[in-house]
Amino acid sequence: MGNRVSNWFKERINMEDLPFFRTPDYMYHVGDWLGALVAAAFFYTVISGLIILLYYDPAAGYQSTETIINKVPYGSVVLYSHLYGAYAMIILAFVHMFRNYFVGAYKKPREIVWILGVLMLALTLGASFLGYSLIGDVLAVSAVDVGAGILGSLGLSSLVPILFGNYSAGDYTRVLAMHIILVALIGLLFLIHFFLADLQYGMMPSRKVKDKAPAVYPKSEWQKFNPWWPRNFIYMMSLIFLTWGFILIIPNALVYFTFPQIANPFLNPKPAPPPNSPAAATVTTYPPWFFLFVYKIADFPGSVLVDMTIALFIPLIYLLVVPFIDRSPYLHPLKRRVFTWIGILMMIYLIQSSLWGDLAPGVPVSMSEILEVYLPPAIITGLGIFLIPWEKVSKGLSKGMSNPPTMLAFTFVTLAFASSMIYFLTTLSLASLATVISLGSIFVILAKLLTPYVMRAQQDENAVSVEEASKVLEKKKRIAQIIMIILFIVAIPIVVTMWTIPPTGYYSNLFGVDLGVLFLILGEEFSLYHYVVYKKPVEKEE
Repeated sequence: MGNRVSNWFKERINMEDLPFFRTPDYMYHVGDWLGALVAAAFFYTVISGLIILLYYDPAAGYQSTETIINKVPYGSVVLYSHLYGAYAMIILAFVHMFRNYFVGAYKKPREIVWILGVLMLALTLGASFLGYSLIGDVLAVSAVDVGAGILGSLGLSSLVPILFGNYSAGDYTRVLAMHIILVALIGLLFLIHFFLADLQYGMMPSRKVKDKAPAVYPKSEWQKFNPWWPRNFIYMMSLIFLTWGFILIIPNALVYFTFPQIANPFLNPKPAPPPNSPAAATVTTYPPWFFLFVYKIADFPGSVLVDMTIALFIPLIYLLVVPFIDRSPYLHPLKRRVFTWIGILMMIYLIQSSLWGDLAPGVPVSMSEILEVYLPPAIITGLGIFLIPWEKVSKGLSKGMSNPPTMLAFTFVTLAFASSMIYFLTTLSLASLATVISLGSIFVILAKLLTPYVMRAQQDENAVSVEEASKVLEKKKRIAQIIMIILFIVAIPIVVTMWTIPPTGYYSNLFGVDLGVLFLILGEEFSLYHYVVYKKPVEKEE
């Protein structure tokens, strides 16, 4: 049946002739498809946003939001999942960017692809901020107030009415317009980004295949790989539905819980009170979680211009120009130590500053506190990156696990990492958190180096022939087919009963949870089907 459907499309649309990247067998892992996850979150957010746009009245932002939640059938399901779709896109975009940074995916010939990705991340943060403001609650107004204040401090007060309009009176027409414009720009850049990444260069080969730039498969080699239709399509659909499932389940389940103030920026999807209500005075205002780091850096001593330069302009400019600064051909992160060190620090400082902004929003900080929080990660990661003889460690690993210096270093880092975690739990200070993250980064690097050789040693001990591997794989495929049947049976009562959930009111969000579960099941069905039909006993990196 599946082949007949596939052949029907193939004959009528010439799917095999599409100029998309033909994918090697070994590339069907989530790490190689993070861009597809970002795209899945973007598509969901656009679709849900268009549905919300049918009911949202920007002239009465808060009242319109409350109407959607309380009176529009399943309006809260769509609204909360739209919010968390944007959150998922931000998180996945950061993960995608840092992963590509550390594997050297910004190097020749992918410089333009990288720059477009950085610009899309910046636009995503801006569009998400404006979308967050459209709720019109006290938190949205406070966030826009701070944003307007920052623009004023930078001498850009004239941009406030252009970007935000008359938001203080509850009119979010201009905010909505700017939100849609930024989303449209993201879509335009995405098309160019996709065209270059998929149609021109393809996915980045494993370092075992190409360990230096330019790391691309010549198009003459593409023919030996799997065509986009149907295998890539099936795998991509599994990722899309799994992503949509989590986007639906998480916010629609969280609405039934109450969280402490410290967790509200991250976990609470429900609107706060309106800005002019008595209840608003009892709310501790905080910015959207993805801008907590900016708001905390704004508490630093000095002018707002200096603070914003540190928080936004320097990181953005660095990410845009790094393809032209790092001119070495090497892709391994430990052969690009300076850039690896900077990347690790960017991740650490992003997490640190965000948590600091959550723990102490709006509290001015001194220079001594800044040094106490930000200096230890730089020193610890710097010592780990520059002083540990990684080349000798790697050579020792290639000879086996009996290398004493390697194991001694790993043991020392592991104990130090465990001790720092205990110290953090007893002190709960930002300095101890910085130590945990820094030692954790070195621990992850060492563990990453060790794992392939441990697995290789186990594989050597349990080496099997291709014939035996085929038999084992066939057993696994039969198990996968049984799981597919079970998942289908589980989905039936969910489909039957979910329509009995009331479309509005307290229980309406259970519909979102059920729909999310169905998407997860559908995504897993696609994944298992891909495994059953296409998985091979040996998938070599070639």
